[in-house]
Amino acid sequence: MALSGAVALSCAVLTAPAHAAPSVDTPVATVQLNSTLPTEIDYTWAGSSGFRYRLSESSGTLQWADYPGVTPPAHAGPDDLSTGTDVITSVSGATVTQQHRSTGATATVTVPSGQTYRAASGWSVLTQDAAGAPHVLRAAADGTTTDLPVTGLPDGAQPTGTFVTGGSVRRLAVVYTRDGSTDVGLVDLADGTFRTYLTGVGNSPRIVFNDRWLVNGTKAIRVDSAPGTAPSTITASFLGEAQAVVGDQLLTGNAMFLPGGATPELTAVSLTDNTARTLLANSKGSFLATPDGGALATAGPSSVDWHVYRVTPAEDGSATTEKALDLPAWQAAPDGMTLAGGELLMYGNTTHTGGIYGFYDIPLDTAGRPTGLQSRRGPTLQGSTCPGGDAACPQLEALGDGRVAYLWTDTQGEEHVLAVGLDATTIADEPTGDAGGRIGTGTGRYVLYNGGTPGSQRVADFPRGATAGGTALDRTRTAAAVWGQRLWTPGSSQGTVVAYDLKAKKNVATVDTGAPCTPSEIQAVNAWLYWSCGSAGPAGVYDRAANRAVTVPSGQARLADGYLVRENRTTHELLLTDFHTGTATTRTVAVLPTADQNTGGSTGRWAVDRFGGNVAHLTDRRQVAIVTAGVPTSALAQMEAQTDPQPGGPTPANPWRPVWQLNKPSTWRLTLSNASGTVVRTLTGASTAAAVRPAWDARTDSGAFVPSGTYTWKLTAEPRDGQGPALALTGTTTAG
Repeated sequence: MALSGAVALSCAVLTAPAHAAPSVDTPVATVQLNSTLPTEIDYTWAGSSGFRYRLSESSGTLQWADYPGVTPPAHAGPDDLSTGTDVITSVSGATVTQQHRSTGATATVTVPSGQTYRAASGWSVLTQDAAGAPHVLRAAADGTTTDLPVTGLPDGAQPTGTFVTGGSVRRLAVVYTRDGSTDVGLVDLADGTFRTYLTGVGNSPRIVFNDRWLVNGTKAIRVDSAPGTAPSTITASFLGEAQAVVGDQLLTGNAMFLPGGATPELTAVSLTDNTARTLLANSKGSFLATPDGGALATAGPSSVDWHVYRVTPAEDGSATTEKALDLPAWQAAPDGMTLAGGELLMYGNTTHTGGIYGFYDIPLDTAGRPTGLQSRRGPTLQGSTCPGGDAACPQLEALGDGRVAYLWTDTQGEEHVLAVGLDATTIADEPTGDAGGRIGTGTGRYVLYNGGTPGSQRVADFPRGATAGGTALDRTRTAAAVWGQRLWTPGSSQGTVVAYDLKAKKNVATVDTGAPCTPSEIQAVNAWLYWSCGSAGPAGVYDRAANRAVTVPSGQARLADGYLVRENRTTHELLLTDFHTGTATTRTVAVLPTADQNTGGSTGRWAVDRFGGNVAHLTDRRQVAIVTAGVPTSALAQMEAQTDPQPGGPTPANPWRPVWQLNKPSTWRLTLSNASGTVVRTLTGASTAAAVRPAWDARTDSGAFVPSGTYTWKLTAEPRDGQGPALALTGTTTAG
């Protein structure tokens, strides 16, 4: 969500800067980490044309929401009580000012000396005199105030001071005590007559009413019932408290306790047949009975999909709902961010409770524009490990398979490499036996960890379905990078790097990069190998596909597909160097805030998508801007795969769950064929980040189970960005 603001102009004469500000890329989108707590709203007025409100975190600013299609009445005024459903009342001393919002008609009521203002409903004002007797006041056509003493209160009745307005401008509820009983009735505001409806309502009655019904607790009575009629008992089962009566429906919500598995809802209980139904799922928080016989309610599946709904009566006495206002989620502070496979993953505390952290995802299209709402990726977490003085923390590494690796220190001081993100509960954990370390690079199942102990380096392994990690390799620390199932490290001669296959447990390639040193840093993405001889340089990229070396600027950088990004920590320019043609060209994509808004680093201030994506960076408003890299991506390719058959054969409870880790997002089609070549099952989907993750339960397309045997699978993946050909892979698995 992009924000805009006002610009203050000054008459001061400005001196031209010594250096013009660099030209930067325009972000394709700006988003924020949203609070997971729904926005609270306070209704300060509601009528038939709309409502006035303030949001809990908007510094008390009053705002208006209008209902669409409102047609103001031809005439509105105190002589027509029905038009009072759109009257705004303000009180100043003895003067009550009334304004009809949709027509602009106004009236003034003067409270007589000796009377005290108590409530207002539409064009009517309720007061009490010195003896406690209620009066109905209304503006007259000649500018005076008419005074109707309320009649019909039982002898000895003492109003308690509880005067309830609700779903009507023709009536107002008064609670009173008499002979030790607390009772409630309605004042007819047209003529000032009072009638008792419910007796023995208790010391804290919760009264709701409209022009049809008056309800307290489980007792309900028709407003037009004959005097002496006993109230009926509501027998329908419901949770929550009474919020309003709309039509013939009692609306209940905000249950204090919910049974296991239940979610909050706004329930409509029929007062005519004692049935209950869900009117609004996922509804809680702010409810209000409105004077036009309706109600307002908040509901939605999440804080980023949270709304005010207007509830109105239908002709048959039922209630209908329509969305009246989209409520913005409140901004939380991202303590870290990372990009992989078209997913922006932000890390932070989205609650008002300290120490509660989590990862949240926003899906992006190939240009970097959001394609969906924020969603949680993983369980509630404790804070990430941040060693004192570490300027690149929290330590996050998006793995390109939907997961994020990060460091966490237990109570014994031991660091763990954790991987989360595939569901809301699973944490894959690999203890390091060390402390004060750093995450290097990682993709898919493999994460490089450089321990705090001098010379310590290992590759943590998080295979499919595992919650306990393992160690794929433990070695003496050098410059190193993981891409797919290969670990790239310096070779034995100057400028060479060696690829070690983490599955085959052997060296599989040696590349002479032309570096004039033993690299102190190595990064790998697809066919690109980045090397650096230190912070002062030189640095370069070797293109293994074209067998050519490209000189690139030195300095702390992050390699992506055909480009690298670095930050000038003096000017705070975020610089993108495009080298895919064999010549390095650099442009400024953004100027970052001068002050670090968190502990900084490439996972705090900016991030690149190594899996065919773009660039993200923090803004001075603690939002995240996404910039299109504009660099052609490599052809779709497999980096690593886990296709072993399911032990014992796949079942609906334990399906075969292969994983193909690709180098960029795709849409895919997987077929399974029997020994005769007949396709028995076809599965389709979209990759999770850049990983293809289907599941086969040993059923055919018709739902029958396949016989035991060997089946040939064929995966066809189409690049989501449309660049390059489709990828075709094949192999076998077993069933039974």
